[in-house]
Amino acid sequence: MFKSMLVILSAMICFSAQAAVILQYHHVSASTPAITSVTPEQFREQMQYLAENDFIVKPLSQVVDAIKREQAIPDKTVVITFDDGYRSIAKTAHPILKEYGFPYTLFVSIEPIKAKYREMMSWEELVALSKEGAEIANHSWAHEHLIRKLEGETQEQWLARVEENILKTEREISLATGQNHKMLAYPYGEYNQAIESMLTRNGFIGLGQQSGAAGHYSSLTALPRFPVAGVYADLTSLKVKLHSLNMPVLSQNMSDPELKSGHWRPELKVTLDINDIYPHQMMCYIQGQGAKAPLWLSGNEFSIRAELDLPVGRSRYNCTVPSKSRTGYYWFSQAWVRSASE
Repeated sequence: MFKSMLVILSAMICFSAQAAVILQYHHVSASTPAITSVTPEQFREQMQYLAENDFIVKPLSQVVDAIKREQAIPDKTVVITFDDGYRSIAKTAHPILKEYGFPYTLFVSIEPIKAKYREMMSWEELVALSKEGAEIANHSWAHEHLIRKLEGETQEQWLARVEENILKTEREISLATGQNHKMLAYPYGEYNQAIESMLTRNGFIGLGQQSGAAGHYSSLTALPRFPVAGVYADLTSLKVKLHSLNMPVLSQNMSDPELKSGHWRPELKVTLDINDIYPHQMMCYIQGQGAKAPLWLSGNEFSIRAELDLPVGRSRYNCTVPSKSRTGYYWFSQAWVRSASE
């Protein structure tokens, strides 16, 4: 009986640890804004590290399918994604990825590419990349702040407009490339519960810009990604993230990132499976307010709350805790967004 319990516990730990680290890039260039860029030298160094250290680079669609089906995700699985469709991806990143045989996903907005905005790849380049195996996915029609309502717009009108935006973008991608992955990367990482429900109704998954490893405990309408740019482009810090684990979140009291009027210090309560973690070693970080130890309310539920009002714009609560059985940290991030109009 005791042996059987150990086998079950071991299986639970293995399941909770299974995760894919999804990397988010924008520019691969030395001449674009550092805050959204990695240099070609940094990008090559990162891809070389993945290749030399036995990481498994998988297409995003395969990882999403594994999460949906609750199938095993191999250790050291990584997904490479790019947002926006900048020309440096076609000219610089693609040849390096092709050299290493790494698949990747490109999230594009239609209008900036068709309008031939500065630094954007051409529509012909996008189609050519799709023919060479790149996954082309949805980033909204014109890279809008999706949660923002137009003046005088009702909730119903706003949601109908956002829904048509996403569906129209998906139709355009499908028409040009034959691909129809129904994967949306939220522009600016902004979304709310109404958008999540709309995506689910239409069979889409959603990806944010909050940190963490994606796995069976993740929401399919709020999959985390690690941004790789600026101060986060250094390989030393990236190595830690590449070994991150999917925080075993069983429930939380709130998940809607959009803060309501006056509630600028949200209290987040999270219940975990704690079999493979050291609760007393968990540390949380409130963006702009520094590190803070969580308050443990019971054996497996903790609470974290900002001490100051979260500012207008986007914020995060990030929590990490070491694994008992594996190398790496369990990583959890909750995104918040406070509108300027509130």
